[in-house]
Amino acid sequence: MDSSHSTKEAGDIPIPITNPKSKSSKTAPLVVANTKKTAHQPPVSRWKRCLGILDIILRICAIVASLAAATAMGTTDQQLPFFTQFFQFKAEYNDLPSFTFFVIANATAAAYLVLSLPFSIVCIVRPHIIGARLMLLIFDTIAVSLITAAASAAASIVYLAHNGNSNANWVAICQQFDDFCQRVTGAVVASFIAALIFIVLVIVSAVALRRN
Repeated sequence: MDSSHSTKEAGDIPIPITNPKSKSSKTAPLVVANTKKTAHQPPVSRWKRCLGILDIILRICAIVASLAAATAMGTTDQQLPFFTQFFQFKAEYNDLPSFTFFVIANATAAAYLVLSLPFSIVCIVRPHIIGARLMLLIFDTIAVSLITAAASAAASIVYLAHNGNSNANWVAICQQFDDFCQRVTGAVVASFIAALIFIVLVIVSAVALRRN
């Protein structure tokens, strides 16, 4: 390499090196050192966005299921066409504390799901964020426990309404209150579907956090 010629590139810094064979010049050919730094941003993974989209779809489905369960149970009542002078045969959900707890739990879960939608959208826009995803994981786990407890308590009452219990001298009432039993049974099924969706939401959040 000749000392009078040197090539320069954009972002490069010439570094002089002493040439021991040259007596007429104290400077040697320039060796180019590349100090250019390229900013490298890790690309947003497509599967993380897919997890965020799946999360919000599941939340909408859970809203529908929990609202359907709360509405079906909360509007359930049946009055038999025959009655006596002192008694009127009527069945309502608030006659049983388990059904009342069922309505409150499913309505609370539905309200939480509505409030969680903005955080789910944030997880789609910024899939690498950890705080929002961790918060959703914690509250989804609480909602699973609440919905499962309410659905299980109501299911036990529905079972007794259909089959009764001869040992406890509890008679089955679904032969008379058939419409009432059909509605509460549908509400319990919808609540268990909501609980299953919550379990899937917990798994989705756990996978997203694991990949971070």
